[in-house]
Amino acid sequence: MDKRLLSFGHGYSARALAARLVPEGWHIVGTTRSAAKLDGIAATGVEPFLWPDDDPTDLIEEFPNILVSASPGPDGDPVLAALGSVFERSASDMRWVGYLSTTGVYGDHKGRWVDEQTPLTPTTRRGQARVEAEAAWREIPDLPLHIFRLAGIYGPERGPFEKVRNGTARRIIKEGQVFSRIHVDDIALALELSLQTPDAGAIYNVCDDDPAPPEDVIGHAARLLGVPIPPGIPFETAEMTPMARSFYAESKRVRNDHIKQALGWKLTYPDYRSGLAAMLAYCMQTEN
Repeated sequence: MDKRLLSFGHGYSARALAARLVPEGWHIVGTTRSAAKLDGIAATGVEPFLWPDDDPTDLIEEFPNILVSASPGPDGDPVLAALGSVFERSASDMRWVGYLSTTGVYGDHKGRWVDEQTPLTPTTRRGQARVEAEAAWREIPDLPLHIFRLAGIYGPERGPFEKVRNGTARRIIKEGQVFSRIHVDDIALALELSLQTPDAGAIYNVCDDDPAPPEDVIGHAARLLGVPIPPGIPFETAEMTPMARSFYAESKRVRNDHIKQALGWKLTYPDYRSGLAAMLAYCMQTEN
């Protein structure tokens, strides 16, 4: 296997993947828009690349594996908007292209189950932008595209503990509301397995086995910390930003059977309880 990976928008999930691949001898180039982040990326063993300041055309043409984590912007997918023609002429020479999308493409199903065959009916602007981005990537002929629809991501430095500790966590109660989630380490494993066994055109839901109401997660975090559980606040009367409120516009349970069967993916954290326990152990270790 050619162990070269170009990572566009080298963020939280991509960093978790790099943490698995770099020790295995992979050469990873990660792009960032911020010069202030270059040293931090380099410290993880990843070669930093400032984009769009510098031109990555040569890297696209040379690297057989490419991960795209960048979110859609006003002009659609930023990578395609700037570099679509490069991908089109290099597609047949590529081995694996991974696109990180979201389960938000399915829209609202009032708590019912969805899978990869469910029609895409997003109800938010963000979800619609992802549907359009997925379609734009699929339009490139011969591109070995793999789409990963990620549930709500959590993990080290991205979880409820800090807010629960400082008393700012809120348990927003909306009847029937349920979310699917995924620990970042399980995302990284899914991507690594796909890199090992490419299947051009594949679409995978990446989520754990236990969709749950958001207030349950906050309550469990409080119990793990040994602090009082924050009181419940009705969704209808809760003060929330438009962005935060939009997350409650959709309720669904996401199935992950396909990725388990296709890649032999086994969750390290099959539910939020095991994931939060690991996060707390990590926090205590880093604090000490």
